[in-house]
This record gives sequence, C-alpha cells and structure tokens, in this order.
Amino acid sequence: MTRIAILETGAPPPHLASGHGDYPAMFRDLLGDGFAFETFDVQAGEWPDAGAFDAAIITGSAAGVNETDGWIADLLDWIRAAKGRTKLVGVCFGHQAMAQALGGRVEKSDKGWGVGLHRYQVMSTEPWMSPAAATVAIPASHQDQVVEKPADARVLLRSDFTPFAGLAWGEDAISMQPHPEFTPAFATELTAGRHDRIDPALVARAVDSLKAADDRATVGGWISAFVTATSPRAASS
Repeated sequence: MTRIAILETGAPPPHLASGHGDYPAMFRDLLGDGFAFETFDVQAGEWPDAGAFDAAIITGSAAGVNETDGWIADLLDWIRAAKGRTKLVGVCFGHQAMAQALGGRVEKSDKGWGVGLHRYQVMSTEPWMSPAAATVAIPASHQDQVVEKPADARVLLRSDFTPFAGLAWGEDAISMQPHPEFTPAFATELTAGRHDRIDPALVARAVDSLKAADDRATVGGWISAFVTATSPRAASS
C-alpha cells in the first residue's frame, strides 16, 4: 500500500474543523482508499523520515513562508533534504514553501486576496494527468503567492491572477496554489467568515463563484496517480 506522510502545517478555524475535519482528513477524503496515511504536526517539531514514505503532502496554513517562526525554516530545510528521496506534493502554503525552499520567491501579492473558485490553464500535460484537461476550476484562498519560480521548475497551472499556480520539478515533486482538498461547503464558510479582513464585495463574489461546478475530483485523481507512480523510495529499494 502506498505510504503517504502528511505534513500538517496549520489547521482550519476551530468552528469549521468540527464540521469539516482537519486538513489531513480533507486530503484523506480527496485521495480516497488505497493509501496508508501518517500525519506529522510540524509546528510541534514532528518530522517524517522522507525515505520511509512513497510520498509526502505539505498542507496549507495561515502562516506565511517569510515569517520567522523556527518551524518554517525547519520545513524549508526538510523539503530540500527530502527532494529526491520521496514524492513531494505541496498545496497553498505547501506550494509556497516548496518554491521558496527550492530557489523561488514568495511575496504577499499586490493583487490582494485570491478567494473563491479560480480557473487555471493547464500549461504542461503530465503523464499522471488523466483525464487530461485544458483548464481546471479549484477553490483558492491566499494572499501570498509565488512571484518567481525556481529555475528548474516548470509551470503546470497558471492564471492571470496567479501566474505560477502549479509547479513541477522533474518527475517527483509537484505543488499547486489552489485547494483541491477544500469542499465547496468548507471553502464557502471559510471565505464568508473573512468579511472582516477581505472586501465584502469580493467575499460575496467569491461565495457566489463556489456554487459553480469544480474540478476537485479530477485534480484529486491526478494527485493520486502522481503519488502512486514509481516513487524514489521504491526505485532505490
């Protein structure tokens, strides 16, 4: 069975976690059966041995990669050490952390908040992207974004709002800014609860956008196919 380490870098607001689960639970639901998951609370200093897992997923977080908390620097070091030893998947904060650790740059965007259902162009069709799609619509929730990609990364997903929305390194590391693990219900409640921090008009548009059909199942299938392809761990055993 494919072993996946989930690096838990943050948590939903408590009033939402009770009804929707934590971020590791969302990824377990997204990927479905056939995986053995183990969660590591990296803010508490829990770190997996990358070589013991077929893949590692780095979750979203309210934190930013440019903050000075010690665990963030430790995470960037872990990513650099894990690269090539296991498949890596980063989502939102995890996407930004991978980009920052591997030579890119992340900043708080002058475009403001990216919330609601965002549509992204697929720029590079990978072998694990089946069924293929020209665009995908996925919930987003972020202020920071990658503004300079690592030199050796290729762009998988882009939009005018988020030019580096999905990245890949070789055949063993991918990351994406949007949240395929967020259900529309969770994304709606999360966004609606931020009316004190986000322009209420933007919140209203974002909430309305989340009523449309999304491609979470497609992207979840892509991630499943990616992590179950021959892993660095299997190849070296």
